[in-house]
This record gives sequence, structure tokens and C-alpha cells, in this order.
Amino acid sequence: MEILAYGVQSDEEPLLREAFAKVFADRHGLRCLGLFLDRDTARTAHGHEVVLSSVNDTLDDEVLRALAEGGTRMIAQRSTGYNNIDLGAAEDLGLSVARVSFYSPYSVAEFAWALALAVNRRIVRAAHRTREFDFRLDGLMGRDLRGRTAGVVGTGKIGAAFTRIAHGFGMRLLGWDLVENPDCLALGMEYVPRERLFAEADLVSLHVPLLPDTHHLVDAEALARMKDDAVLVNSSRGGLVDTDALLETLRAGRLTGVGLDVYEEEAGVFFLDKSLEVMTDERLARLMTFSNVLVTSHQAYFTRDAVAQIAQATVGNVQDHLAGRTSDNTLVRAQAA
Repeated sequence: MEILAYGVQSDEEPLLREAFAKVFADRHGLRCLGLFLDRDTARTAHGHEVVLSSVNDTLDDEVLRALAEGGTRMIAQRSTGYNNIDLGAAEDLGLSVARVSFYSPYSVAEFAWALALAVNRRIVRAAHRTREFDFRLDGLMGRDLRGRTAGVVGTGKIGAAFTRIAHGFGMRLLGWDLVENPDCLALGMEYVPRERLFAEADLVSLHVPLLPDTHHLVDAEALARMKDDAVLVNSSRGGLVDTDALLETLRAGRLTGVGLDVYEEEAGVFFLDKSLEVMTDERLARLMTFSNVLVTSHQAYFTRDAVAQIAQATVGNVQDHLAGRTSDNTLVRAQAA
């Protein structure tokens, strides 16, 4: 049997192939495609029982129906998030769906801090200047983090890893989550209402999943509560931030810096080379015009450690499907034949 993987990055492919070869050897082949799965490409999966999807694939009712009609029975998502998959449609079509519920939380937490430090200390602007032999310090002044307040929205594995780093910087810790994390409490974190966190934090970092209740969690009201010189970092899901409200806030000259590794309309843009095209997404283009905004292309998870763990978990999900088993990674169990 040949297994088909969509949206595979060139640096990811060797790790994915290694993980599959280690378990399946010659029993099952792996075909890796750089293209993303959507309505136009779904037909390429015809005849493949197992499809490996990426976070920026589109798996709506139409795509899932095309997959099912082509013989697909299992979708293994190579990410923790799965808001791009219509789980109800998958269940109706008798498809099994699994995700990767855990991989190195340090990959994302460390990258979130890279964004925070870069915008606080104007690293990108400084690098651009020095490449042109401009060594002035004008406009590059940042702030010490020690003694300031970190607001961590979501204190699961990634949020807790972010919190430990903040504790190392000597920051005051505020948290918001539905369930308090004992590890964060042990570091001195105070859990407070979301409104207070936005109002008091000098740095706000988002680490919650994208759900109906968290969509546009950072909206105009939340942004209005934030300090004028606060830093906002989102390395979780783009839909957590209302981009229009963020643009209005930035146009008003508020926020010291914004670090975004995700964007609510990133599908069809992130992971692709758009350098020779006109950027038709006006909101993204406008975001990029602000010197205090740093946008990266959903790369926070992209370390050798995390990607290897994702590959191994994906192999395990495929094994479970072939054996008729379920696990904590299972989102939809296939209907019995």
C-alpha cells in the first residue's frame, strides 16, 4: 500500500520517510507531495487508503467526500490543531481521523520567546541596518524584561514551557486558563480573569487552541485593555487574533511590538513562495508595513526534535488505523465495515 502525504516541507521529508521506513520497511510505501490538499488537489489521492494531511490543508465536506469516493479511509493530521478538518463530515463519510496530540512543547515556547525578544529589542530592524553598514542605535531601544509582567493565555504544555522561561527572566507571572496548572502555580503564577491579564501584562503570549469560544479572543476590547507599550505574541493559531482590530490598534500607534507566527488567513499563503506575485491579502500586506510587527510563516514547531516526534506519532496513528485500534490521538473513529 502507498501512503500519500500532502504539504510536506523539504526539511520534513527525510524525517517522515525515516520514521515510516523504520516501522513499515517495504510493506507500505510513502509518497510525499509539496502541494496542499484542497478541492483542486483532492483527486490526486484517488486509490490511497491513508492520507497524511498538514495544518494548512483544507479538509471541508467537499474535499472529504472526494477523498472517500476515491477510496481514502484514514486521515492522519501531522499537527496538534485540527480546525481545518470537518470532523462531522468525516464521521458521516466513515473516515477515521487522527492528529498528533503531543510533540516538543519547547519548540513553540522557545520560538514564542524568540519573537518576543526580537520585537522588544528591535533585532530585525537592527540586522537590516547593519547589513548596510548603518550602525546607529536610533530607534532600537528596548526594555528589560526582569520585573515586568508576562501574561500567559493558556497554560498547557506549551504555555507552561513559556512560563518557565519567563520565570527565568525574573518576570511576574499572570495566567488565564480553564484549569490551573500546578507547575505554573509552583513558579508563582497568579491566575486572573482574562480582562485583568490583558490590562496588566507587559507581554501577552497566546497558547490556547482555536475553538469557537477562543475565536478572536484578542479582539478590539482586549486590545483596548492592553498597555500602549505592551508586546503581543501569537504562536498558536491565527484565528485567536482579530486582524482588523489589531491593524486599528497599530495605526493608533499602540503596542511596542507584535510577533505573529500565525495569521487567520494563512492558508494558501504560508509555506509558499509568493515573492514574485502581488500580495492580494491586503490585511497581511498592511501588517507587514509596520516596523514593530514581525511575521513568520508558522515555523514555531519546526525543529528537528518536534518534527521527528510528529513523524513518529503519525506512524503510530497509521499503525492504529491498520490494526483497527484507537488512541488518545483519535478524533474520529471509522465506522465498522
